[in-house]
Amino acid sequence: MPPTAEVITRYFAAQSARDFDSLVRLFTDDGTVVDEGKTWTGPAGIRAWRDSAASAYEYTTEVVAVKRAGDDQYLAQVHLKGNFPGGEVNLDYRFILDGHKIRRLEID
Repeated sequence: MPPTAEVITRYFAAQSARDFDSLVRLFTDDGTVVDEGKTWTGPAGIRAWRDSAASAYEYTTEVVAVKRAGDDQYLAQVHLKGNFPGGEVNLDYRFILDGHKIRRLEID
């Protein structure tokens, strides 16, 4: 992974550790997350997203692959396993980076 994409590794480490303060700091000040049809923007919005997602279910995250998808864009294929409906799911995390920060994250 290119050095600028190292922020993706830090993102998943912070998510696994449930270190949401560090996770939020990985985003630009106007960073955006799109997940489950909703959009969260800025540090307060992203923190609210993580707090609500983290409190709803317990799960483990396995990053299967990370691929470059264009200039400053990366696609992470992720497997989640936990106590949510269905118990397991494969998701795509689409990252748009701005230097060493995350500008946008879309989860499908």
